[in-house]
Amino acid sequence: MIHQAPVGGDSAAKVPSGAARNGGQRSARLPRDERRAQLLAAAHEVFVANGYHGAAMDEIADTAHVSKPVLYQHFPSKRELYLALLDSHLSKLTGLLLGALNSTTDNDQRVQAVMRAYYRFIASDDQAHRLVFESDLINDEDVSARLEAFNKTFADAVAGVIAEDTRLPELEAQLLGRALAGMAQVSARYWLETDGNLDLDVASDLIYRLAWRGISRFPKET
Repeated sequence: MIHQAPVGGDSAAKVPSGAARNGGQRSARLPRDERRAQLLAAAHEVFVANGYHGAAMDEIADTAHVSKPVLYQHFPSKRELYLALLDSHLSKLTGLLLGALNSTTDNDQRVQAVMRAYYRFIASDDQAHRLVFESDLINDEDVSARLEAFNKTFADAVAGVIAEDTRLPELEAQLLGRALAGMAQVSARYWLETDGNLDLDVASDLIYRLAWRGISRFPKET
């Protein structure tokens, strides 16, 4: 909720009168978790609009309707704010994908569920996907480490399904897991460029069928 708030926001420190912008409105005192979520939402909006390097903490504070001191209480730097936002998006996507994998014991249906979950994630918030995978901070060491951790978690989970279904050796299953994860990412990024001209379920099912037909060709060892 946004309304006229007493001076102090999240802390007892006084805020200069010029710090409250957007028509003089400032966000009321909120519990720490709610404030953090509010600031991350504002940061998402500004980073998407301007990129990491073009984003300014002043603008993020304005968008969140808080003073800069309040913003810095929660995130001491723009870099820490971006990394927290990246962690939030990757955690959500990881949860969706692992949830899809665990939604059934039928491996055919698992692959289909994973592809649909990935496509639906970017359909629900394509800017979150762009922010994660197309950021101008993509080569930063901490950013690339987080992306690699996500890719490994996703690929390892898929590899476990492949190994169970095909009984391939671990390294071979992991290679296929990486390939399947990459197939989901690359195809979904292209799907975004179609601007809705290709139905989401049609697109995800095409990739699912391609992936499953390939995996199911590997015979189980007896």
